[in-house]
Amino acid sequence: MKKYDAIIIGSGHNGLVTACYLAKNGYEVLVLERDTTIGGAVRTETMFESKENPNGFRMDVGSSVHIMIHQTGIIEHLELEKYGLEYIDMDPIMSYPVATGKGVIHFWKDVERTLESISKVAPEDVENYKEFIKFWGKINKGVLKAFMTKPAAGNIIGTMAKAQIKDGAMFRKGEQASGLQKILSSYGKVVDDAFDSPHMKAAILWFAAQSGPLPDHSATGDFAGWQSMLHESGAKHPRGGSGMLTQAMKNMIEAHGGEVRADHPIEKILIENNKAIGVKTESGEEFRADTIVSNAHVQTTMMKMVGREHLDDSMFKKVEDINVGNGFGMVIRCAVEELPDYTAAPGDPDIHNGIQLLAPSVQYMNNAIGDYTKKLPPEKPAVLAMTFSKIDPDVAKDGKHTLFAWAQWHPYELANGLKWDDIREREAQKIYDVVTEYAPNMKDKLIDWYIQSPADIEKKHGLLKGNVMHVEMSFDQMFMFRPIPEMSQYETPIKNLYLASASCHPGGGVFGAAGHNAAQVILKNNRKKLFSFS
Repeated sequence: MKKYDAIIIGSGHNGLVTACYLAKNGYEVLVLERDTTIGGAVRTETMFESKENPNGFRMDVGSSVHIMIHQTGIIEHLELEKYGLEYIDMDPIMSYPVATGKGVIHFWKDVERTLESISKVAPEDVENYKEFIKFWGKINKGVLKAFMTKPAAGNIIGTMAKAQIKDGAMFRKGEQASGLQKILSSYGKVVDDAFDSPHMKAAILWFAAQSGPLPDHSATGDFAGWQSMLHESGAKHPRGGSGMLTQAMKNMIEAHGGEVRADHPIEKILIENNKAIGVKTESGEEFRADTIVSNAHVQTTMMKMVGREHLDDSMFKKVEDINVGNGFGMVIRCAVEELPDYTAAPGDPDIHNGIQLLAPSVQYMNNAIGDYTKKLPPEKPAVLAMTFSKIDPDVAKDGKHTLFAWAQWHPYELANGLKWDDIREREAQKIYDVVTEYAPNMKDKLIDWYIQSPADIEKKHGLLKGNVMHVEMSFDQMFMFRPIPEMSQYETPIKNLYLASASCHPGGGVFGAAGHNAAQVILKNNRKKLFSFS
């Protein structure tokens, strides 16, 4: 039986990042993916081919907007453009059309252009936004550095302290107390304190909500503050779809002698004398390696693939008790005849370039959250619309368009005996109705759609309870507490078994940091020279 240097379970982008770094350092790598296509939740599939649309539509079936990974250096380190990756800038990054009347706020990568746009709708917040970006930008320079290393308490504090000494990356003299208070505050309070205009409050709050926790959760202030980093990296979408990122990683791995195999679901991690030695697929195939890396959900990895028989009762209980949450969103992927023509900004040439924030007010979102806390789908969901065919004709080659609409807040577990299989189309229609309220021209423009309820997300991607961040992004499950303190270093109680998924520090999104950090640990443990991680 052939033996590999490393086996990576799952082809999500974090696992592929780990595989890329290991392959670059000379490891013979094997990636095993359970699905028939690779990419995990960074994947694009062709759908809705027809006589009228013979080329179909390129539909992302997971994440679409790539922001965080462009702040890490991973794309450049791995030279992914050599392997077919081409990014298209989304600029403006996002836009907020007002729900009633006229006006739209464009959030451009360029701060000055953003301030000019804000002045037309919310002039009272021009200076507020300028100060907000300046304040949080300094903080997040230090936070980003902490995200790119393993989360020991000393490392995080030390990294931030060094950044503060070097360039004042945390607080100016005299503002340390208020700065710390903002970090420990809820992002709902941070937004409410920072802005005066109801439009600005709604826009910033809705984008911050993409991290998962509710707006009143403590120590989430930086979910709003991360807005500052948009002006550093911007937002991008790969030409041809989100999955072109993971396809480029696959190409890079194969170019370095590695293998990436789809349709190989893992049943068990093989363990002897508390040491991981290989994996067994559901079909009975076995593969051996010196190092096993799981990119699957931490609970799936430890409770199913490892199993209770290899963990003491205390450790099993800690993994079992990780807070996965109760889902928080669903999405419809629509093929449409034309782009939305927003009543607030008719004929706007820029609004379709980036994210469109469709949330009329903070109270509107609070109403949706109220339904969610009762384990009911929202009567009126907040919607985040994306129209990538505007900037990338390759995703809709027959002259039509794509419209993705992510919405919140949608619980995985429902009250009153409701089942997602019974209500998914009804709830999808509610999401589409929000789009048509903002853009009435879309009422009869739907060609077809692909619905992903929280239950569908779990089934498609193995994301338990439909949580796209794997586990809750609450403060007690971040940094050295993610997923639990005993596994926060990307290592497990099983020797040679590592974790690399969004279950680990620093969490979800198209980031790659967890995979990058896991590779650092593996290479250090095996005394391999790290070619470049800075």
